Amino acid sequence: MANAIITLTTDYGINDHLVGTLKGVILKINPDATIVDITHNVTPFDLLDGALAIGSAYSYFPPKTVHVVVVDPGVGTERRPLLVSAGNQYFVAPDNGVLSVVYDRESENLVVRHANAEHYYLQPVSKTFHGRDIFAPVAAWLTKNWQSSSMGDEIEDYKRFALPRPKKADGVVKGVILRADTFGNLITNFRLEDLPEGVLGGAIQLQVGTQVVSKFVDTFAQGNGTEPFAYVGSSGFVEIGVNKGNAARTLGLNRGTPVVLAK
Repeated sequence: MANAIITLTTDYGINDHLVGTLKGVILKINPDATIVDITHNVTPFDLLDGALAIGSAYSYFPPKTVHVVVVDPGVGTERRPLLVSAGNQYFVAPDNGVLSVVYDRESENLVVRHANAEHYYLQPVSKTFHGRDIFAPVAAWLTKNWQSSSMGDEIEDYKRFALPRPKKADGVVKGVILRADTFGNLITNFRLEDLPEGVLGGAIQLQVGTQVVSKFVDTFAQGNGTEPFAYVGSSGFVEIGVNKGNAARTLGLNRGTPVVLAK
């Protein structure tokens, strides 16, 4: 039988002991686990950024992968820890909406449990580090016994939020920049189906803040110098980039900037 895979997605950064501690907890329970870092650079406390990160990655992992997702501004409060089975994978996360993209995509194959079987936790449970004391051990024990039903009862009232969708108004379609990635590419909430037919490799009229993006390309290399262009990124969203440059810095834009598509 193949070794269990546990992934980690957090806003912990990599300057402290936190990520290493999660790995130690997991390996102490299941020394045979394979641990994969998806990212530890989710914007701190940013549930949408965390939801987008895990939503972009989870479907590329083998069946029965366990994803630990810790973006948890409510740590230590009454918010619930969750164990979610969605499709053929598992997710361990706080009940704060950070799994909203997963919920949206896997609504047909979704079981959400309140992971409140405390004998799986490390004791005593810290009020500030549930990643160590709850989420990591629950994930590790799951890979030892695969008895998800023993870890808590099913619930229906889990928290979720709707991703911002483009909206038609006044003869245009209005969207927003969801985030800027490491390269400074600006990820909008438009998808290809939101764009006019025939736009690929041609002209587009995107008003991004005070800037206008008028070129739609297939590859970064088709961009010229510092000229911004639009393209469909690997996660399916329309993005704005600059060839060998940083669009966020070049345009002075970031998350939350309005994006208007003129028909």
